Amino acid sequence: MKTIFRKITIVAALMCATAAQAGDGVTIHQLGDRNTMVRIDGDKRYLIMPVQESMPDAKVDILVNGNVRQTIFVRLADSQIDYTVPLDLAPYTRQGRVMLNIISEVDRTHSREASDFVCWEEMRLAEGFDSTNREQYRPAYHHTPLWGWMNDPNGMFYKDGVWHLYFQANPYGSKWQNMNWGHSTSTDLVHWTHQPIAIEPNGLGSVFSGSCVVDHNNTAGFGRDAVIAMYTSAGHSQVQSLAYSTDNGQTFTNYSGNPVIPNSREMRDPNMFWYEPTQSWVLLLANALEQEMVILSSKDLKTWTEESHFGKGYGSQFGVWECPDMFELPVAGTKQTKWVLVCNINPGGPFGGSATQYFVGSFDGHKFTCESPAYVSKWMDYGKDHYATVSWSGAPNGRRTVIGWMSNWQYSNDVPTQQFRSANTLPRDLALFMGEDGEAYVSCVPSPEVETLRGAVSAHEGTTVGAEAVAYSLPESGVCEIVLDYNLKGCTAMDIELRNDADERVVMTFDVAKREFAMNRAKSGIVKFSRHFPVTTIAPTHNSRMSGTLRLFIDRCSVEAFDGEGRFAMTNLVFPTKPYTNVAVRAQGGKAKVNGVKIYPLK
Repeated sequence: MKTIFRKITIVAALMCATAAQAGDGVTIHQLGDRNTMVRIDGDKRYLIMPVQESMPDAKVDILVNGNVRQTIFVRLADSQIDYTVPLDLAPYTRQGRVMLNIISEVDRTHSREASDFVCWEEMRLAEGFDSTNREQYRPAYHHTPLWGWMNDPNGMFYKDGVWHLYFQANPYGSKWQNMNWGHSTSTDLVHWTHQPIAIEPNGLGSVFSGSCVVDHNNTAGFGRDAVIAMYTSAGHSQVQSLAYSTDNGQTFTNYSGNPVIPNSREMRDPNMFWYEPTQSWVLLLANALEQEMVILSSKDLKTWTEESHFGKGYGSQFGVWECPDMFELPVAGTKQTKWVLVCNINPGGPFGGSATQYFVGSFDGHKFTCESPAYVSKWMDYGKDHYATVSWSGAPNGRRTVIGWMSNWQYSNDVPTQQFRSANTLPRDLALFMGEDGEAYVSCVPSPEVETLRGAVSAHEGTTVGAEAVAYSLPESGVCEIVLDYNLKGCTAMDIELRNDADERVVMTFDVAKREFAMNRAKSGIVKFSRHFPVTTIAPTHNSRMSGTLRLFIDRCSVEAFDGEGRFAMTNLVFPTKPYTNVAVRAQGGKAKVNGVKIYPLK
């Protein structure tokens, strides 16, 4: 009797399945309260999928001739459409008939209710996807994805005059999910061309962070000058996989021997480089939950030997360690070089959430030794929105150029954008300087290519400022660079305030006695989407001269502040309802000297 009843139930379910026509070439079959089948019969390239961000992820199996080719997760719209995302059908339709099998997490009492989802009415085929910006806060001169979600920069390398930037990307929504390696290229670090997805998930899992190198000597056997990527495959476990490219990083082939490092712990984000003295490759791997980095070596990029560990008890230990990097830097004013080990951490940043810390010391090809006491924490950027910072492999002229993710895990999924989420910081060049306390610190300045964005300067002569503010007009768009030369010898503090006519402001303060620079964004615009957002961030200036230069880069949703010599950097997101239209300067406890102000609109 049990067998007969089961057969009757299956037949009844098939009879109750509903079919509906969406756009031309798309047929919707509602199989049950949670199961929907979408048949693709048209010949257009993209399936346009409506998204509603408040919905849970629906599991979408992409079937070709009945076989599952890929699984993605999409927040398909129920009652309203926030935006749409494209599914590129070309890789599938050339191999056979395409069908989507969709499992929803939304409870419905009957399949008829599930068939009322607005996504089934509006799902359609198209030859292209309109990526025209529809966002008030999309940056004017920072790298962003054309649509969808972006987080960590990955696998960056420089080759044949081209800077390659890969990044964690979700092409099917503007929240974290479906991790691929997105890809953009540039010849000047400021104008970016978006490329197709470079590495997609496979049977080992999603594609998490990693690095790329150019194998000039064919040590891996994939060809001289092949681009080799190492990344974390994140499925039920986290293991390290290898992929190679023979077309300068446009497409990658996964190595058949993956995973090359089948570690048993939660380890991720491999970062590798060539170490000339030992004629070997060195790899840093984040042992995430143990707050340490594991150092390995290899002759062929496939077989790796564990050399040493670093990190237990060092620096900030309050979060997960991720996204490592390691390189040698010159010390300004000397003939010395020192090694820097970069460790991105979440949470545990100086003002909550994610941030980039680093350690300075020596490296012998096997072991990194930190020269500072274990309790010392050093931060590459003192803002809330600078994370996953890593460097380009093979940058020209001995440069060490880095870029970061301009967000914070505390609120990255909630910022007030939808068509896209997240931007990268400005590219930055690094070196070392000796602080007055005898410690070596990383200096961080905008890469020189950024200056090519400057329009006609608005220059203002020097003046003395007191309690009454002196104001300077900004471009109508608010998008600009401000270069301010200052002398604080006659005051206790100086305020620099960005403001608009909606009474929104960002207040920055030099505190003379504390030798600190602070930025308060509590009244900067839209701030209520997260309790972690309206904060004040503070950086040591490492400057007892009480004079210097402040460079401010204002974009539609960010403020980046740099000391002119790179002795501090601070990156914070802002969401003003109107652009900031002027910058005002005032002194506290006396008078300060503004030696000059230059304001450049940025193209």
